Amino acid sequence: MSEQEGARRRSSAASFGAGTGIGALGGLIGLGGAEFRLPLLIGLFRFPALEAVILNKTISLVVVASALPFRTAAVPFSLVISHWFVVLNLLAGSLLGAWYGAGWATRLRSQTLYRVIAIMLVLIAVVLLFGHGVVSGEPAVTGKAQIVAGVLAGFLIGVVASLLGVAGGELLIPVLVLLFGADIKLAGSLSLAVSLPTMLAGFSRYSQDASFAAIRRNGKFVLIMAAGSVLGTFAGAQLLGIIPDHVLLPLLAAILLISAVKVWRH
Repeated sequence: MSEQEGARRRSSAASFGAGTGIGALGGLIGLGGAEFRLPLLIGLFRFPALEAVILNKTISLVVVASALPFRTAAVPFSLVISHWFVVLNLLAGSLLGAWYGAGWATRLRSQTLYRVIAIMLVLIAVVLLFGHGVVSGEPAVTGKAQIVAGVLAGFLIGVVASLLGVAGGELLIPVLVLLFGADIKLAGSLSLAVSLPTMLAGFSRYSQDASFAAIRRNGKFVLIMAAGSVLGTFAGAQLLGIIPDHVLLPLLAAILLISAVKVWRH
């Protein structure tokens, strides 16, 4: 594809429409949709793997930051603050994982990074199918074992979030519910509280790489797609529950698996 054709594909209408559609998909399952945005940045808009990850992380930051005030009506900020230890427990691992994940991404060859992304998209698809329907109950472990498990889970989630440029909510929410016994609504807000610092850690590491200039070169594209993503996420959240989970989740998982195959072959 020529640069001119690529520029046409990155037009304002296309970026806003894609952002809105992806945001709506994510909103339907209570996420930001970044896992669906990344394959589109690579496949449709033809960004190289590392640039696509960095742009995805930039847009995800905007979406996550806007999602926090959206949720205060359902989950008061004071309730999130009262669970500060859970947030700090996960951050103890996720901040380090995000830093290392971003460092690994900048050192990987493009072909290797494409394949790592493809494998992780498959992982997200599996979590959507088997981890999204978890219900709150007693924590899986308590005491020191819970702290250690939280740090390890946070580290792995931080790595995945940095390598894909996502917020990590699709992994954080099941961990918060199963490991800490959090209510599903509270888990959604706690995941945002963990995601934002984690993403900033990965973002700061990416800023040291030359590919970070992709944000400046594509500033208008990023802003328009971010605006569409915020709108779509909000709209999708209003439609939450209209499409049954037993229909929606396999469909979204299938989209991720198809995307993984395309990214692998890129």
